[in-house]
Amino acid sequence: MENLGNLLKEARLLKGLTQEELADRTNINLRTIQRIENGENKPRLNTVRSLAGELGIELDSIAEHLAMTKKRSIGDLVAEGFFLLVLNFVMMGIFGYLTLDSNANLNSKFAAVLLSFLIPIFIVYQTKSMNNLERTLKYGVGFLLYFILVMVLHGFIVGFGSLLFPCFAIALASLYYGKRLVSKSE
Repeated sequence: MENLGNLLKEARLLKGLTQEELADRTNINLRTIQRIENGENKPRLNTVRSLAGELGIELDSIAEHLAMTKKRSIGDLVAEGFFLLVLNFVMMGIFGYLTLDSNANLNSKFAAVLLSFLIPIFIVYQTKSMNNLERTLKYGVGFLLYFILVMVLHGFIVGFGSLLFPCFAIALASLYYGKRLVSKSE
């Protein structure tokens, strides 16, 4: 069991209940129960209380289960940090090359603007369970650092005129608000 949804699903199946029956007994929307069990939704405390009460699960056991699943090894944290660092450098390189390079033309700048939306939306789609701020900080910190670096080395006019800064703004906005677009498309 990796998450709360799996724990609740297993308890529901042990009780011999369908999702519809559980929804009727708890007055919780069927789609909400489906999303919780699929790991698409982090339920509110009242929802967890209602489900736990109906399924005969103590809240303490749920808290213990969640604490156990959140423990991650130092190796996992280092690997995730390394991956995020590399990904941020790659994105910085892509946008820098497409906009600031001396050979950058209108086509490459258009590609940078397009990628500054598409890459973050792909990241949002892959990290739906992450909240907006966490996603923006993890995947957008490279843009912020690169913004500062370009401001110091070249100034605002060069960064804005090359479309690098507008690309950063589009990318950061897409990382933060992209979940709204992704959830509406499903």
